[in-house]
Amino acid sequence: MSTVAQDVIGLLKDLVGIDSVNPSLSADAAGEAEIAQYVNDWAVKHGLDTKIVDGGSGRPNVVVRAGTAGGDSPRLLLCGHLDTVGFGRMVDPLVPRIDGDRLYGRGAYDMKAGLAAALVACREIDRQGLPIEVVLASVADEEHASLGIQELLPALKADAAIVTEPTEMAIGVAHKGFVWVDIEVTGVAAHGSRPELGVDAIAKTGPVLVGLDELNRALAERKHDLLGPGTVHASLITGGKEVSTIPERCVLTIERRTLPGESVEDIEQEVHRLLNGCRAADEHLTASARTLLHRPPMETAADEPVVRALSAAHEQVRGRPAQTSGISYWADSAFIASLGIPTVLFGPGGEGAHADVEWVSVSDTVDCTRVLIRAARSLARG
Repeated sequence: MSTVAQDVIGLLKDLVGIDSVNPSLSADAAGEAEIAQYVNDWAVKHGLDTKIVDGGSGRPNVVVRAGTAGGDSPRLLLCGHLDTVGFGRMVDPLVPRIDGDRLYGRGAYDMKAGLAAALVACREIDRQGLPIEVVLASVADEEHASLGIQELLPALKADAAIVTEPTEMAIGVAHKGFVWVDIEVTGVAAHGSRPELGVDAIAKTGPVLVGLDELNRALAERKHDLLGPGTVHASLITGGKEVSTIPERCVLTIERRTLPGESVEDIEQEVHRLLNGCRAADEHLTASARTLLHRPPMETAADEPVVRALSAAHEQVRGRPAQTSGISYWADSAFIASLGIPTVLFGPGGEGAHADVEWVSVSDTVDCTRVLIRAARSLARG
């Protein structure tokens, strides 16, 4: 194994061994403080400029800088997250174990391998003195509300960005966004023996559910070339107080996955039309909608220099150009792209994100590091 290969796998093992479960997902979780300090210390040890950024939330980010800044040097932003989801039923989640080409452990795939690859790439780019500035944003809270990237966003400037989420070594040039909406249906409470005095809010929600199913079928007819159709699903439903009482309230929470070009305003109007249709069919239906959270979709043109640089670097490392693809999940990349920075996702393959068995490909992790170094070299040449 080469020095780069040994170092990135050794670093990955160390990162997997640190508990960094997101505290917004579990009240007793460790959070990002320990792993942020480790990343900062590793960068200092290897002569990189580094800074821990914490606005007082106790959820630190680490910004690492490498290469040559100033003049006409381009700036490449790399981004990876420090936090993981909980352990679930994992066995020894903080004990990295290699079996063949697989390295097992919580966060190995999502996404400590990508973070390790970005860190070692920064070190190598710095050692080579390339005429490019590389900034690595190691951020907190990607698995919940993306507090980390939003804290850093005002100060981020770059000519291109690579988010090292796992992509199976493809170049992710697009992903969907999402909108979460509460639909509240209001009825009238009454004793179960006197239904004529009440209005069953749960039953009144039925036509809304039917409308969502019809909307999903309509969405299936409009497909994005890389991402397929937008979708909607009923995520949560709550209502009623006791068996013998007509329920006066039912709350349905839905998620609408959005395509590039669709805004939160578009989805709010879509839900408004759906409810209007239900009201037209039932004059006694009382319903309202409230947006809870929304995140934008992302799309980057396939002819952007960062896409060409990654594809050429992949060909140098693996003998064939990288594929471009759409990514099924949402990531912090959408926030970066919102600044007008051409942004892609690129990282190793594996399985088990948020699952009870999680592993990442060792060879992919090594090759991902090499591709990042070569891509930076290509971008430095312009």
